[in-house]
Amino acid sequence: MEVDVLKRIPVREQEPKVRATNFEEVCLGYNKEEAEAEASRCLNCKNPQCVKGCPVNIDIPGFIKEVENGNVEEAYHVIGKYSALPAVCGRVCPQESQCEAKCIRGIKGDAVSIGKLERYVADTAREMGIKPEKADSLNGKKVAVIGSGPAGLTCAGDLAKLGYDVTIFEALHKAGGVLSYGIPEFRLPKQRVVDAEIENVKALGVKIETNVVIGKATTIDELLNEEGFDAVFVGSGAGLPRFMGIPGENANGVFSANEYLTRSNLMKAFDDAYATPIIAGKKVAVVGGGNVAMDAARTALRLGADVHIVYRRSEEELPARVEEVHHAKEEGIVFDLLTNPTQIFTDDKGNVTGMECIRMDLGEPDESGRRRPVEIPGSEFTLEVDTVIMSLGTSPNPLISSTTEGLDINKRKCIVAEESNGQTSKAKVYAGGDAVTGAATVILAMGAGKAAAQGIHEYLSQA
Repeated sequence: MEVDVLKRIPVREQEPKVRATNFEEVCLGYNKEEAEAEASRCLNCKNPQCVKGCPVNIDIPGFIKEVENGNVEEAYHVIGKYSALPAVCGRVCPQESQCEAKCIRGIKGDAVSIGKLERYVADTAREMGIKPEKADSLNGKKVAVIGSGPAGLTCAGDLAKLGYDVTIFEALHKAGGVLSYGIPEFRLPKQRVVDAEIENVKALGVKIETNVVIGKATTIDELLNEEGFDAVFVGSGAGLPRFMGIPGENANGVFSANEYLTRSNLMKAFDDAYATPIIAGKKVAVVGGGNVAMDAARTALRLGADVHIVYRRSEEELPARVEEVHHAKEEGIVFDLLTNPTQIFTDDKGNVTGMECIRMDLGEPDESGRRRPVEIPGSEFTLEVDTVIMSLGTSPNPLISSTTEGLDINKRKCIVAEESNGQTSKAKVYAGGDAVTGAATVILAMGAGKAAAQGIHEYLSQA
């Protein structure tokens, strides 16, 4: 294949009009020839800036060099030293603002497509039956991990590779956390990718117990004092949705994005063969502009709705990945920007009939550094919708913090933990991911799980 070193190899995708009607994966990824051609564009820098942009510090030039040489198994093991979820990261990480943003090749041309190469390695390794390398023996120490999302899986995997006896406790009936219930099938296939990645973590020796709600079935104190665990990592995520507090928000047909996506993903509400229906709606408004808002909007579209995204700032301030916004627009989703809901209208049965909105302008910057949205008096209008999905962020469920003695939380109800090693105010208890930061990205949660695993290892090595 002829390669222009300044331009990345294009990635094949489903056509927008086709993919908008199905839940098959949008991006089709690289084949062997394409991956090796793209890998050949890497400069193999002696001081790789891309690694500094990766929250889990993968040896990016190292694995890409193996791809270029056709050594997929070795490339997989290079990645495996740093990441337990390469097939996930290759699909959902914001590489464009992390590793690829620092790629030296990107100064005078396109950055190397690091994420798509990682996905290629993980997918090919899975098809070849290659498994991660596990510890030779156990060291006699037990660690409990609460939550099986990206933070928990990463922490558990890293500790298992160091010889710890690790058990993950998951509240739901299926492991994976946000990977299983939050991110739609068309972005992250569940059985082919998520389930396979979880099986790889289990292949390291990690045990997973589902349907265990920490704070009810047992507590952190009981895990430490009665069940013989030497340390606990809390990676329970942030699953408590936020709402606006506007009139009509309790109407039939108003969802949190969490509920909407969970019913679609975990309960397969999009599949007629499953008895878990969801109000798909004929005209849906999704309030918010993050990745979760894009996921909810694109899910509603595939369920047959005419979909509007309502966001109070301009496109420049949209927090969602550029790729996700681009895909949503290609699929026909309408963006009502500089627009904010003020109330939701209902009929006499409490069903949504419309949503009143007001136009916004951008004023002076607020504490986040973004220009503050300001209402334009007299600009109210009604958006005719029958379903509203609120995607305004999430916060941690307070159940764990409220049932654990000596565990400090901040004003946002997040657990307070050291960024460098995940240590909390309570001895032997570590935390990371959304439970500490509030809703963030998969890779940042993984980075926190990795840091906490190292923190636990250093502590228990001295105990």
